[in-house]
Amino acid sequence: MLSQEMIDKLMEVNEEERCILEGQQGINRDLYMEGDTNVINSRKLMREGRLITIRKHTRFVHFPKHRHDYIEVIYMVQGHTTHYVNGELVELRQGEILFMSQNATQEILPAGREDLGVNFIILPEFFDTTIAMMGGGDTPLHRLLIECLKGEYSEESYLHYRVADVLPVQNLLENLIWELVSEPHGRQAINQNTMGLLIMHLMDHTETMYHSSPERKMRIEVLNYVEEHYREGSLEELARLLHYDTSVLSREIKKRFKCNYTDLIQQKRMAQAVTLLKNTDLSIAEIAYNVGYENTSYFYRIFRGAFGVAPRAYRVAYRKSIAQAVAIQESGAGIQFQFV
Repeated sequence: MLSQEMIDKLMEVNEEERCILEGQQGINRDLYMEGDTNVINSRKLMREGRLITIRKHTRFVHFPKHRHDYIEVIYMVQGHTTHYVNGELVELRQGEILFMSQNATQEILPAGREDLGVNFIILPEFFDTTIAMMGGGDTPLHRLLIECLKGEYSEESYLHYRVADVLPVQNLLENLIWELVSEPHGRQAINQNTMGLLIMHLMDHTETMYHSSPERKMRIEVLNYVEEHYREGSLEELARLLHYDTSVLSREIKKRFKCNYTDLIQQKRMAQAVTLLKNTDLSIAEIAYNVGYENTSYFYRIFRGAFGVAPRAYRVAYRKSIAQAVAIQESGAGIQFQFV
């Protein structure tokens, strides 16, 4: 938990809030926006050269509909705030997190004196390290999260996590707040790694993602099922769990994901196969079985179709690239090598 000293510091009424309490009508647009636009400008909120900064959510005032030219992450330290994101009601309570991409439209109702939220203002490139840490291949759920983090087009332009009871997530968020408020020199790499660990924990707690609309709820539930049941799951079982007719769910998946259920399963299986090829010494037959293929020849064919090489050749090339990278680092050349 944040120290009481830090909470007291954040709870102090700042100059912006003082003006509001003294009768200022609405937000001071000059603090957030340029001209007549309703896009909050990152240059107004962070120093040049920064990729991330933090500011307390301004209380006592209604924020009209707006967008951001950055990714915003809101964490409720205590109390609650009421948001409308893309027209959908989002009640953010103590310990919860709201991620919003640049595509999200947000409106915020006035917060009270005891409501303490902190806003992380983050440029998309800050997440490059985070995405590299996530690993796990190109799964549908990873892609959804990455699209949101990078501000790319996605039906999921915001993500709401109810993680008040997930202690590792709370600890990482509070460490990040301390780092950014205290501003020790030269800590950007630590902040990026902390954010990477945070995202990885959230990936393990997708059941905490909350959705106010049935369509968004269905979309995430399908991806969660694929993540957990890619080896033995079936469309029929998924339909039963979601209370859908199988043919109706099949059409909905095609509509929402631009591919069918089998494609989603195959994408996850291939991503898992890559992880096992990189990080274990399991045989190809064992990997095929572990990701859900009893026919090794069929696995070879699918893998080659996805990556252009056979699984064994992929493993050899990856390990060779790692050995070269280590040799370069040991030689002091300072060249970074990345294998995708």
